[in-house]
Amino acid sequence: MLWRGLLAFLLLLTPLTARAAVFYPTSFTLANGLQIIVVPNHLAPAVNQMVWYKVGSADEVPNKTGLAHYLEHLMFRGTEGMGPGEFSKTIAAQGGDDNAFTAYDYTAFHETVAADRLPMIMQMEADRMQNLRIMPETATPELSVVLDERQQRTDNDPDGRFEEKLRHLLMPHYPYGVPVIGWRQEIEKLTASDATDFYKRHYAPNNAVVIISGDVTPDKVMRMAASIYGPLERHDVTERRPLPPPPNPVQHRFVMVDVGVEQAELQWQVVVPSYNTQKGQEAYAYEVLAEALDSGEIGVLYRKLVAEQGVASGIETSYDPDARGPALFTIALTPHPGKKPEQLEKALRDALQDLAQHGLDAKLIEDTKERLQREAIFARDSLMMPGYAFGMAITTGHTVTDVEEWPDRIKAVTPEAVNAALTDLVANPHSITGLLLPDAHASKAAREAAHPVLSHDMGIR
Repeated sequence: MLWRGLLAFLLLLTPLTARAAVFYPTSFTLANGLQIIVVPNHLAPAVNQMVWYKVGSADEVPNKTGLAHYLEHLMFRGTEGMGPGEFSKTIAAQGGDDNAFTAYDYTAFHETVAADRLPMIMQMEADRMQNLRIMPETATPELSVVLDERQQRTDNDPDGRFEEKLRHLLMPHYPYGVPVIGWRQEIEKLTASDATDFYKRHYAPNNAVVIISGDVTPDKVMRMAASIYGPLERHDVTERRPLPPPPNPVQHRFVMVDVGVEQAELQWQVVVPSYNTQKGQEAYAYEVLAEALDSGEIGVLYRKLVAEQGVASGIETSYDPDARGPALFTIALTPHPGKKPEQLEKALRDALQDLAQHGLDAKLIEDTKERLQREAIFARDSLMMPGYAFGMAITTGHTVTDVEEWPDRIKAVTPEAVNAALTDLVANPHSITGLLLPDAHASKAAREAAHPVLSHDMGIR
């Protein structure tokens, strides 16, 4: 009878059997709209829970940047039944760990504990999903913690300042061009009332997804979720604003000279389609392209710029298509000692033009696709990878099936599609080149002063 009563909270149970499935999940949705995804992993007697909310810094209102991240901090400041700071202390006392993060399109909270402690962390997350207490006496000190975090990671860090400026120049007056942590002058004005309003407008079971992975079975998780999360009330949440195409860059080249820089860096950033903004399947071609260009010593650009020409000492290519709006394709390089950054800039441009003109070899592309598909197999052994994969997908408008069919979609990418993506990338005008350079004229004292000793115990999440 208890089982039947708990099932009253369930609307849907959907086991998935994709042709080349990655995690083999079970997905179900409670009557209050909360989606639960379960991925059994019996390699260790542990469990990971990730709670993702479909709200991030891109959903903030004007003049209140940093509010989503501020609320993330305040989620640890207590409910009616749990005092400030007790959330993490309780988990640590059980030998577990927890943390959280905010991004443009989502905010996520996660805990890893022994498998038999799953009911405990479910109850704790359910509690703060609807019973968070945001009081001025706790919210005001936490604002100082957020400001200290910005000071440490951006204001006192040349790389942080460089990244922030580069993105803002590339996408000016656009949600993705604003730092997730917010502008300092706007963070300083945030209040407990602002955070409470944001919490009420976005935090609800019908605006969240919970992913449970580890030493569990779907039927037991279903029963637990129905009894713990099921009673939470759904309520209307603020509808997400659509993200239009971003405006053109303010400029296409940016040079920053800083006394705190010890190693020069070159970045080339290009606005390209994401899963959401692609017209066909080109996002998958960009994924293959990113891996082909940068995959360690066998990467095409590594061979050209590091091994053959010796103008670079390191290279990193990144592309994350999980975004509600457009995505960024980034190539970051460090010049080889004795080589000028401008030499590296020209070498990168020439190498990309040459590759676009002649195309990448079909066998190289097939080998790259096989590596990506193998990575999906290895991800099955990870306790947290299912949470990240499904969380990013669901919060940006995609489905469990999209994640499970990813290997098939990568396999279907043709060499022609990859080379078309490369051609489009090189010709894309929505790009910016950034150079971060050391100040060659700075004194030793000035350079030492630019590297203050920062505290590593600041309560920063």
